[in-house]
Amino acid sequence: MRGGRGAGAALASVLDQAATGLTNILVLVLAARLSTASGFAQFSMVYLVFTVLLGLFMAYVGQALVLVRGESADTAAACRSALGFTAAASLAAGAVLAAAGAVLPGPGAGLIALGAVLPLVLLQDGSRYCFSVLARPHHALAADTLRLLGSVAALAAQPQDSSPARLILAWGLATLPSLAAAALLLRRPLAGARMDLRPYVRRGHLGQRFAVEFAVGNGSSQLAVLGLGVFGSPLAVGALRGASTLFGPLNVLFGSANAFGPPLLNRLGAGGRAVVRATAVLAAALAAAAGVWALTWGLLPEGWGRQVLGDTWPAVAALLPATGAQYTLMGLGVSALLTLRVLSPRDTLSVQVVFSLLSVALLALGYVWGGALGAAWGLAAGSAAKAAAAWWRVSRVRRRPAASDAPEGAKERIHDR
Repeated sequence: MRGGRGAGAALASVLDQAATGLTNILVLVLAARLSTASGFAQFSMVYLVFTVLLGLFMAYVGQALVLVRGESADTAAACRSALGFTAAASLAAGAVLAAAGAVLPGPGAGLIALGAVLPLVLLQDGSRYCFSVLARPHHALAADTLRLLGSVAALAAQPQDSSPARLILAWGLATLPSLAAAALLLRRPLAGARMDLRPYVRRGHLGQRFAVEFAVGNGSSQLAVLGLGVFGSPLAVGALRGASTLFGPLNVLFGSANAFGPPLLNRLGAGGRAVVRATAVLAAALAAAAGVWALTWGLLPEGWGRQVLGDTWPAVAALLPATGAQYTLMGLGVSALLTLRVLSPRDTLSVQVVFSLLSVALLALGYVWGGALGAAWGLAAGSAAKAAAAWWRVSRVRRRPAASDAPEGAKERIHDR
């Protein structure tokens, strides 16, 4: 990013990511406490749809936006164009969701509610990337803290056994104060900037690559879990989502490693060997953190778990060993993929594609074999395979002559990432 290189900017960025992660965790925790087990299962399916759409939008728009360089007029124009495209595309996506919800039973009402609030939520999240490219992480932190407080207050005010649609509407409308604050903070830096939506619909837009990588790396497993609710048991979705909610702090750690790891690793200055040593230490630390977190939840009294997830807790507690193993292995895999991102960016996509699809297959086979518990162990097996493959690829990259002294493709990383 241009500017914002000081410790204060880095701290604001980390805290901002923690705020967004905590928002997602508390939304699911509050929804679980306010819902019946079946109601939370439907809420989880709708929220999973939102998670996939958010990931696709931010891969297509946000990740390309933060790579923009140039004068302030260029970055302002890029931000205005990104927000304009997000507004138009999210309105279209919301209309599709509402139409689908009108004909679908079960979570249909929740999908209609999501379609109504989708533009608000995606625009608010898109503003974070604008603040990033404008080197104003403290503004992102302010807006996301307001969103966190608003979401918690809005959901906490809902009555017990609220419907999934009501909870989705409350959560989405709670974004309005944060969106208004972001608009005010962006008003001056974006004043007079031009808007051009044409790059987003042209072939070869950089976001297309990022969207594909998200779809196969993250979206595929989430869509597979959603498929369990459509073709299998919605209760399995609620259990799997509840279990992953407990490990939300680990997702924040993984996200921070991906966001702040590359620039820090590039400063080591000792070539690929130093990078691998650093990421190996990171892998051990992330895996240990995940293992300790899983053990902590496993040792808590049952009453404590019910206080967090309500009626969903018994189903979630049965999945803790498998989900704990999955996140421990994910810590190893995240570190390996981070290593490849620095040393050889071209090598990440093939690993993501092959082993994310393998994870989906293992999830499905596990569900057929043993229901939600089998699906959780399938995801853990997929994470193990991806981590092993990624570290094997790291060893191959290290044996290349070009990787002996310096990261590969250092001058091309913007295009390869």
